[in-house]
Amino acid sequence: MIVKPNLSRKAIRALRKGQQITEKGIKAEKLEEGVEGDVRYSINIMVDRERHHRIIGKASEGVTLTQAQQAIETLRTRAREERLDLPKGRKTAMSFAEAAVIYLDRLTHSGGKSLDDKRRHLERRLVPYFGKGRLDSVTDLQVEQYVHSRLEQGFKQATVNRELSTLSHFFNRAINWKWMKKDDKPQIAKSAEPRKPIAVLTDMEADLLMQAAVADVDPALALFVAFGLNTAMRHSEILKVRYEHIDFDSRRIFIPEAKAGEREQVITPTLASLLERHRQSSGDRNGWVFPVLWSGRDGHRITMGKQFKRAVVRAGLSCERVTPHVMRHTAITNLVRAGVDLPTIQKISGHKTYAMVLRYTHVHGRHLDEAISHLDRSNGSITQKLHSVEPLAEAFVALCSSLIDFPGADDGT
Repeated sequence: MIVKPNLSRKAIRALRKGQQITEKGIKAEKLEEGVEGDVRYSINIMVDRERHHRIIGKASEGVTLTQAQQAIETLRTRAREERLDLPKGRKTAMSFAEAAVIYLDRLTHSGGKSLDDKRRHLERRLVPYFGKGRLDSVTDLQVEQYVHSRLEQGFKQATVNRELSTLSHFFNRAINWKWMKKDDKPQIAKSAEPRKPIAVLTDMEADLLMQAAVADVDPALALFVAFGLNTAMRHSEILKVRYEHIDFDSRRIFIPEAKAGEREQVITPTLASLLERHRQSSGDRNGWVFPVLWSGRDGHRITMGKQFKRAVVRAGLSCERVTPHVMRHTAITNLVRAGVDLPTIQKISGHKTYAMVLRYTHVHGRHLDEAISHLDRSNGSITQKLHSVEPLAEAFVALCSSLIDFPGADDGT
């Protein structure tokens, strides 16, 4: 039974067993059991979109109405202090779940990379784990516990690292968009994972892939494959090329946004000629080389994954082994095998460090083949006689005879 008087000490004393008064987030309830006339105080309020529901205590324990009021004021004071610590322009803290929704929406409209993976990581893994708490309250320990729980569930380190990459990108964007302060971002450390062998196309496989791309219903696919095999450019870099950034005389493409910063990309004469023909037929001499397919909308394609997969299947190659990035591996490997020096390869590939280029030289460097040739020995030096049973038997008999004739053999020495 609920009575309606204002919450006051007089009204609380007038309560009967089982009755309660609730006002301004404070509830005083006369208990039916326990100490005679005992009252339990609890609070239930929303502060900065976060609900706080807790029992303060009983009158028999020394708890009073004033302490319940002070508990609410403490929560509100703490919220005000946290608001003062928010990035400039924000009045309330954003929850992890709320930020994830806006983050994905913005990436969708701006053409963010690997959007499907980021959406899967957040919606299926990260948001359910980190819950609806404040975005800026995720701790280093929580991230470590997340990694530990995923590995215990049997997931590989590579899978967890991809999820951590999404988490890191998510926090970086939140900082750029003034949702949180830089110092509030937790440490996100990815562990080493088994390195996969570098997949490379043979000359025949590259030819088959090119022929399959030419036969595809999407005319842009052949140009995409030509780009990959002739430049060693990344998937996303290729799709962001604009005709106005191509210098056909010097055969250079200016790439304003690359993984390692802006650079000048050299291209082959064959690709330059192919691009010139596409430019003449496109009707847009300065626009995107790979424009979106929807009429009336400006922008470039985000991926050629589905089209590329069709070409791989048509060429009779493995979809698991041959991805768009394999074209980049192939082009760089061909440079290494041709004996091109590392600074030049790095300039063409756009790698940020020599260490990344060294991966290819360690596996495919011509110096390895030349070095191993010094160890090559013909089979002629290994005679059959050394491996026959008879010489070994004769040697064993001779050894036994020498032991019998050895002085002291009969006296047990």
